[in-house]
Amino acid sequence: MNFIENTKEGFRSIKSNLLRTVLTALIISIGIMSLVGILTAIEGIKYSVSSTFSTLGANSFDIEKKWDGGGRGGRQSKVYPDITEFQAKQYKELMSEKARVSISTQVSGAASVKAGNIKTNPNMSVVGGDENFLVNENYDLEQGRPFSTLELESGAPVAIIGQEVAGKLFPKQNPEGKSMVLLGRRFKVIGRIKSEGGGLGGGGSNRQIIIPLETATQIPTPSPLTFQIKSAILNNTSLAYAMEEATGIMRKVRQDRLGQEDSFEITRSDSVEQTLNKITGYLKTGGFLVGFITLLGASIGLMNIMMVSVTERTREIGIRKALGATIHQIRQQFLIEAIVICVLGGIAGIILGVLMGNGIAILIGQGEFFVPWLWMLVGMIICVSVGLFSGYYPAYKASKLDPIESLRYE
Repeated sequence: MNFIENTKEGFRSIKSNLLRTVLTALIISIGIMSLVGILTAIEGIKYSVSSTFSTLGANSFDIEKKWDGGGRGGRQSKVYPDITEFQAKQYKELMSEKARVSISTQVSGAASVKAGNIKTNPNMSVVGGDENFLVNENYDLEQGRPFSTLELESGAPVAIIGQEVAGKLFPKQNPEGKSMVLLGRRFKVIGRIKSEGGGLGGGGSNRQIIIPLETATQIPTPSPLTFQIKSAILNNTSLAYAMEEATGIMRKVRQDRLGQEDSFEITRSDSVEQTLNKITGYLKTGGFLVGFITLLGASIGLMNIMMVSVTERTREIGIRKALGATIHQIRQQFLIEAIVICVLGGIAGIILGVLMGNGIAILIGQGEFFVPWLWMLVGMIICVSVGLFSGYYPAYKASKLDPIESLRYE
């Protein structure tokens, strides 16, 4: 009895015990479905997050004043000078050929805005930005227009507002062209930012009011303004190389002496994505362990069913041995049978797992249908391994049965 005959015999045995085979394969398919489903969902969510961050300027970096936590262990905190408007504009000029640079400044993080007899809570953020600010921050305008060159240069009292600001000041109205009072000055609304769903900070752009950078510098503030810089790489330049070049330019602008540490901080805009990738790595490990434990339970169930099968077919084994079947051939037959059941269950589990995982990923985030070829391959390898693990002992037991005793078994 060769390998092909053993395979055929395995399929005949599966067909003759169809209900038991279906139930056994179902145990395996549930285990594989949980493994592939969880990992597919994680991969799908990760793909959605990566796509989102690629559209949110993952090829950019921010420069701002360095902040020293200080005061710990008796150490005196170090005060770093603010980034001035002159320094920010110098950097922008020197970096203009290598990146699209935007300059902004936080005028107030807790401002109250008034329009007519309606007044908002003092939780609105006022930001001054230049001509590149909107595009570098990936803010889309739902209504209105961006600042004109004349408005930017002259410091005109115009503003672009977020959804929450517009909803509170001008409910069910188009805010474009309306007036509002902000920080003691009257501003004309020229645009509204498209809602971004609240953002990570609770308000995001929804509570933001953007005014021209020149206008921001004309508003009296309790302390001098510090400016933030964002550089977006537009060509094929390496982000790491551009950051090194930006560091050199900024040190020159800030006049940081040789050997002195940087008086500013450069942060990659994809740092949040890197953190999320690390988290999804932990989730993958957890998902794999959960799926593996489920499969371990399924393999024990399969081994139990194969043991019952050996007991039921004791007389059949005796006949085969009497006709000349060797120990190796009997063992091979039962192993093939266990592997075939696992593979059938595995195929069903993979299909269900991919559908379930993509369904979860679509419900949680947005993204295209994701096919995890790697995890499908891993699932099939695990199926064969489970078949070998679960089928070996029953196959070994069957091969060791005494043919005379087996023929007498009722």
